[in-house]
Amino acid sequence: MSLEFRHIAHAYGAVRALEDISFTAPTGEITCLLGASGCGKSTLLGLAAGLLRVQQGEVAVDGAVMADARRSPPPEARPVGLVFQDGALFPHMTLAANVAFGLPRARAGEADAWLARVGLAGMGARYPHELSGGQQQRAALARAMAPGPQVLLMDEPFASVDIVLRRALRRECRILLREAGTTVVLVTHDPAEALDIADRIAVMEAGRIVQFGTPPELHDAPATAAVGAIFGGAQVIAGRRAGEGLDTPFGLWPLASLAGEVPDEGALDLLVQADRLVPVADVRGCRVRDVHPLGARSRVLLEGAEGAGVTVETALPVDPAKTYSVVPDPGSVRAFARH
Repeated sequence: MSLEFRHIAHAYGAVRALEDISFTAPTGEITCLLGASGCGKSTLLGLAAGLLRVQQGEVAVDGAVMADARRSPPPEARPVGLVFQDGALFPHMTLAANVAFGLPRARAGEADAWLARVGLAGMGARYPHELSGGQQQRAALARAMAPGPQVLLMDEPFASVDIVLRRALRRECRILLREAGTTVVLVTHDPAEALDIADRIAVMEAGRIVQFGTPPELHDAPATAAVGAIFGGAQVIAGRRAGEGLDTPFGLWPLASLAGEVPDEGALDLLVQADRLVPVADVRGCRVRDVHPLGARSRVLLEGAEGAGVTVETALPVDPAKTYSVVPDPGSVRAFARH
């Protein structure tokens, strides 16, 4: 079943945490809320879970209003499951007892089967402290999914696991969730995690949804330079239209370097990949601050006007004693009006 947020706004005293949030997490898909700490993503999850009361707007499941300013069912009365960053297992209970906790007594025997589904077969008699961090998160996932929630809410569920295990765990988790047909809303601050696990991503900044779409949509057609930098691994460079070129701290770039149109005037944010920039020796160019070998290529950090920095990845030799201009490949730069 789908989870829908309709014109949600929320405040903590005088601090506005969310402003007019509206989007739908589709049935059977994994939707990520992505953004920096303090952008409002955990607040939004708390409103859906019943950990916070809705102040303005509605939260609906499959079209039916579940919570609004007049009604706020407690978490246990909502068709949702919860998985937290630390797993939140009961330390005095075995894994089987943890998983069976939310099940009717007649279904308690299903606990071992759910543990087997998450790769913990035969471990039902163990206690949480006897498990690794990754195993604890698997057990927490089994406990959340066992009652068959219509929606699963996950708040940074892999953050406490080391990076190598994190990649494997989230990919296994994606397969399990998709096979179960569960609608998932997952909070993360890690763009790589969002790309790795999500069917759709809501990018949040300062309590608002900046862009909502599939990973290819966000990667190929970012709504802002900041979104493009998140998903394309690109960098944002300040610029301005200057006749038939773009004035940047690293030299005048030709309009032919642009992909798409550029505003006629005003400050611009220019989005470009490091490997689409070419260093050209120039006595009036930028100072080389660092050259770091990356096998066949090098990552070069250059300092332009007013201390601005730009990173170039190139197979060309770069002499740290020389100065360089930076020239983009044709059609490699996207321009956004700076607001």
